[in-house]
Amino acid sequence: MILGDRDLRYYISRGLIVIEPFDETIIRENGVDLRLGGEIARMRNPGKVFDVRNPPSDYTEFYVIEKGDSFIINPHEHVLLTTLEYIKLPDDIMAFVNLRSTYARLGIYAPPTIVDAGFEGTLTIELVGGEFPVRLYKGERFLHLVFAKTTSPVEKPYRGKYQGQRGIVLPKF
Repeated sequence: MILGDRDLRYYISRGLIVIEPFDETIIRENGVDLRLGGEIARMRNPGKVFDVRNPPSDYTEFYVIEKGDSFIINPHEHVLLTTLEYIKLPDDIMAFVNLRSTYARLGIYAPPTIVDAGFEGTLTIELVGGEFPVRLYKGERFLHLVFAKTTSPVEKPYRGKYQGQRGIVLPKF
């Protein structure tokens, strides 16, 4: 079952879904819009293989992290962005993450992503640039979460390595 705006207001008002900072205007017809945070991680190619079984102790050759109030996404560039909002989901609610269609119409792409039941933290999301540079601004609504209620609470709610994350969090192995 997908949660509509009335359901979302109920869950948020009861503290069953937590979104901080919260602004009533982020609730949409069938989901919640999340805003862009103030960090970006730009992926770069250092000419080395990133071995997931033997990752480097320092990721600075593979990522450049920047902080700011706006960011330019260059053509075909892969970046990680973070949400302004910290969210917390109960054990019977998950969410599908979608890029808002306005940004998709600029050629920006976000790979399919979900937020597991029981997750807590800011979201780190990959975006891929389109055919021309696009400037994004901190605080703009850029993601849309569609929440779904599971038929029963999950047996193993998310308690993984990204639980409680804040800001850009690079891959953990």
